[in-house]
Amino acid sequence: MKPTILLYDSGMGGLTIYDAIRESLPDAHYLYCFDNAYFPYSEKSEAVLIERAVSIVQKIAENYPLDMVVVACNTASTVVLPALRERFAMPIVGTVPAIKLAAQISQTKTIGLLATKGTVVRPYVDELIERYAKECVVERIGSTDLVEIVEEKQQTGSVDMQRLQKVVAEWQSHPTLDTVILGCTHFPLVKEELQQLLPRVSFFVDPGNGIANRVVSLLQDVKRNVNNENKENQAFCTQNSEDFSKREKVMQNWGFKRLNVLNFDEK
Repeated sequence: MKPTILLYDSGMGGLTIYDAIRESLPDAHYLYCFDNAYFPYSEKSEAVLIERAVSIVQKIAENYPLDMVVVACNTASTVVLPALRERFAMPIVGTVPAIKLAAQISQTKTIGLLATKGTVVRPYVDELIERYAKECVVERIGSTDLVEIVEEKQQTGSVDMQRLQKVVAEWQSHPTLDTVILGCTHFPLVKEELQQLLPRVSFFVDPGNGIANRVVSLLQDVKRNVNNENKENQAFCTQNSEDFSKREKVMQNWGFKRLNVLNFDEK
């Protein structure tokens, strides 16, 4: 029996994690939720992020027996994992910046962390740097604008390169920066454009393959009691919007049958 895996993010960036997992587990049953009602997550409070995480997983789990939840968002993962693991029995996998790998592969020991404004200031990230990149210089750029640039690319197919250039301008003339961590699941979707703007950078690191390996490993111990053989992949959003039809088309291009709106009861 194939597992049912839920991935969620504030937007469509988590599709990069889905893509990596799907490569390892092509026959799994996938559910994907983007929380567009609260997009972007980068400047939301920790309390809001926890409340949204629990609400989304609870709502979807009511109708779909879940074998695993992947928090396909760096910003949320730095905050919500303990609350989800306390509330739900299935394995919960988070996404964190690949600082350990970046420190291992950097030749100059100068690393750039490109993430959201929320992620770059989290104590959890400071702890990762202290643990794995103590011998490195770690430069940080926190950007909400880059998340929005990626969302636009998903719908239009194009990138405003001038707008993107402004995000990374301070790194374009950096003499020793050779490794950039893509510390938001959205950012691998503009990796090629970033490579054009930062030609001196040798390595762009994202967590996709590491997360996929973790998912495969954890699923070996999960007992599945529900037959999902004929279930279709479904996508969810948390708010109906003017661009709903465009978003549904994007999700269908990624292999999801349809886009559904999650209706949360007003409290």
